[in-house]
Order: sequence, then C-alpha cells, then structure tokens
Amino acid sequence: MLKIRDLNVHYGGIHAVKGVSIDVPKGKVVTLIGANGAGKSSTIRAISGLLKETSGEVSFEGLANANLLKKTPEEIVKAGVVMCPEGRRILPHLTVEENLHLGAYIRTDKDGVKDDIRWVYELFPRLKERSWQKGGTLSGGEQQMLAVGRALMSRPDVIMLDEPSLGLAPLLVKEVFDIIQEINSQGKTVLLVEQNAFAALKIADYAYVLEVGSVVLEGTGQDLLSDSRVKEAYLGG
Repeated sequence: MLKIRDLNVHYGGIHAVKGVSIDVPKGKVVTLIGANGAGKSSTIRAISGLLKETSGEVSFEGLANANLLKKTPEEIVKAGVVMCPEGRRILPHLTVEENLHLGAYIRTDKDGVKDDIRWVYELFPRLKERSWQKGGTLSGGEQQMLAVGRALMSRPDVIMLDEPSLGLAPLLVKEVFDIIQEINSQGKTVLLVEQNAFAALKIADYAYVLEVGSVVLEGTGQDLLSDSRVKEAYLGG
C-alpha cells in the first residue's frame, strides 16, 4: 500500500535519513524502532509532506504514479495518509468535540462526520464523557486518545503514529497499544514510530530497526523480539 524507496532527509548539513526503504502492506501494523535521533520521526514527517529537504520516492496506492514527496500535506491527507504527531498537539482552547471536528476539515459529508465522531467515542469512551471539556484540561493519556481520534476523523487508509506512548504511565501505554490493535482490526493500516520497542514489536506484523538514519535490521515483530541484537540494544538484554 505504502512504499518508501531510498528516502533521504536533510536538516541543513545534517543527513538525518540515509537511503531508507520500507514497505507498509495494506491492513498491517508496521513499526519503526530505534533510539532518539535514529531517523524514525523524520521518516514519517517526510512521508507527511512536512519536511522539504528530501529525496527518494514514496508511492501510495491511492495516488497512482505519484510521489508523495512532491505533494503538499493537505494533498497527502486527502489521498488517505495521515499522521498523529509526537506530543499530541491538540488545540488546548478547543473542546474535545471541536478538536475532532478539526480532524475532519477536508470532509464535506456532514452525516459521515457525525457517524465517525460516534465511532471515535466508541473507541475512546472517556472522550465521550469529556466531549465538552477543553482539550488542555485533559490528562496526558486522554490528550493522546484525542490526538489519535482527531487523526481518524479524516478517514485515512494509513495512519502514522509518532511515539504514541511517550510520557504515559504503563497502564495507559497498554491501553493505547490495545486501541492501535483495535484500529488495525477495523481495517486501518498502521505505521508506528515508537521508542517502546517491546510494546511495538508485540503488535507489529513487520518491523524495521533504524540506527543513525539507516535501516540496520528488519523482520516480523516476533522475529525481532527474539533477536539477540534487538534484545541487547532495545529490550534490556
């Protein structure tokens, strides 16, 4: 569904992503793991059209013969690829429901938007309970749920999640990963960037390990969980 070939990302004189090639098959959960500075977030920010000093090719079945690197962020969202950014980035002065409506800004089907808000509330019952609250008054875990829900409101085919467990308590981390699996089970393809390698590999169909901007290992989630190199570097031995 989503194919990345020879992706390079530069920040001025820094070569942050070096010839990365990955595949994200339809209906699967694919994860990128690695330490801080490995190039994980830069990879999905490039796919989203948020970084301009890039080269390579990102093809998506929703856009025949089109390189996403040459598209605007809005065109990429309309094609069906959306990112839930690191740090949540909800609008704190808007209510939960207003934030969700903002996620549907490209849509004109009002009845469909209402249906999808109901669906998001089914996925995240706590958001329904707090639909009237300002986003800034939510807990960190609730804000993460709202960020994911907002991303889902554009009806993406591929949702890219950037460090969804960052800063969350262990119980909330488990809840977030359970929700990722539920989203996937309902037909969404997931590209997950995550420092919590153990949690990410447990739910991944396929995974790539990035180090200093390059892919150094790849395989199924289960294979990498049992790989001695991954255990030593990312799973505490």
